[in-house]
Amino acid sequence: MLRLSALDIEDLAVISAQMQDAVLLAGDMTYNPRRKQFVLLANRFAWDAAQNPERRRTGLHFDRVLSVKTLNMSGLEKDEVLSLLSVTFAEIDAPGGEVLLSFSGGVTVRLIVECLECQLADLGPAWGAKSMPQHPTDGEDPV
Repeated sequence: MLRLSALDIEDLAVISAQMQDAVLLAGDMTYNPRRKQFVLLANRFAWDAAQNPERRRTGLHFDRVLSVKTLNMSGLEKDEVLSLLSVTFAEIDAPGGEVLLSFSGGVTVRLIVECLECQLADLGPAWGAKSMPQHPTDGEDPV
């Protein structure tokens, strides 16, 4: 079971790599402005156990979130499946900045944060994945 924290760009790159190809329902993301916290629940592909493809239920949360904006989500139903491609951070007004969660289909969630504070935690046992996610190499069309 994986437990990671990120307080800088390098830490977040590790979390992004572990969360790549995580699948979740659009309704499995929530923002609590009073607590300044954004949370999502996903079934991440366990890249740390790629020799035996498996997925794990994982929680990912960001603290000190001032606002959340979305792109290309307005027409999505809460039960629509999204695939997470990457999580990045850009410092705007140190130590604050924006976290971008990029999903397939051009869906983006942008978090404006006071500073980068992120935690990932696996929440239960793994189960076998039907297949390993495939990514096209540069210049190739996806299969």
